[in-house]
Amino acid sequence: MRTLSTLAVTLLGTGLALASGGAFAADPHAGMNHGSMNHEMMNHGTHKVERTPMQAELAAGMDRMHADMHAGMMLLDADAAFAAGMVPHHKGAVEMAEVELKYGKDPEMRKLAEAIIAAQGPEIEQMNAWLARNPEKTKAKGETHGDMLPMHKELMAGMTDMHEGMAKSLNVTDADIAFAVGMIPHHQGAVQMAEVELKYGKDPEMRKLAEAIIAAQGPEIEQMQAWLKSKNVDLATCCK
Repeated sequence: MRTLSTLAVTLLGTGLALASGGAFAADPHAGMNHGSMNHEMMNHGTHKVERTPMQAELAAGMDRMHADMHAGMMLLDADAAFAAGMVPHHKGAVEMAEVELKYGKDPEMRKLAEAIIAAQGPEIEQMNAWLARNPEKTKAKGETHGDMLPMHKELMAGMTDMHEGMAKSLNVTDADIAFAVGMIPHHQGAVQMAEVELKYGKDPEMRKLAEAIIAAQGPEIEQMQAWLKSKNVDLATCCK
């Protein structure tokens, strides 16, 4: 894991720019860019290979999700940071599930994708409604490293781990395997964010939602891990 002093500035530039094997060659200046990134190509040694449409759609969704999550999680109120960060996180899950339904063929993974859309769509609406009812909690925002609270550091650490884990899915051409490989760290990131909310948050509604996210996504993580094992896919060594 990166040191927290460099975490926020390197998060978006390096999470998908992994430097080994068939991953991406990192731009030495990319860590300072929190804007959009182009992941249309992937680097295989000395030559670049154009991404499949499925990989390109996943990469574009990840870029949007991580940029929006970072902006939301820097709110100073713990409950607002949880909601504002989890909305784009959930939207990212829905987009990944839609890509699975578009390209995937495995019945179990397609059924899981449908369940994710059904569960997280209403939760997005719930969090957006809560944010609209609590505008005073969304005004104060940390903008620099000096403004980062322990809460922010924990959220950013989890986001970096999630980002790097999800990047593995961009090196997979099988849609069902890519879905599981990417969604496992994505779900783990949601659980970590929910745990931070339960540690620092005070709003009963957001705390209850955090508990529900942990309860729902923990078993789904186990399901996807078991499914990958049945396909002889080892997350620790695959997708380099």
